[in-house]
Amino acid sequence: MSSRRAKATLGAAVAFAALTIWAVHFQQEQQHETMYKGVLRDDERRRQKMQQRQDDLEESRRKRELYEKVQQVEKS
Repeated sequence: MSSRRAKATLGAAVAFAALTIWAVHFQQEQQHETMYKGVLRDDERRRQKMQQRQDDLEESRRKRELYEKVQQVEKS
């Protein structure tokens, strides 16, 4: 009976260790995926910001051309 109990304890310890290792690995994979999604969001946000700046620049150039047609501008 003692041998049976020792085998059960060993089996439980091995199962617990395996489950712990799997859980840590799973958690690391989830964390890695979350961080990667953050990088993708940052890239998209940066792309949108650059597009907005480009649009603002084009609008500013358009306004400048319009104002220069209407008003006399002296270059200094």
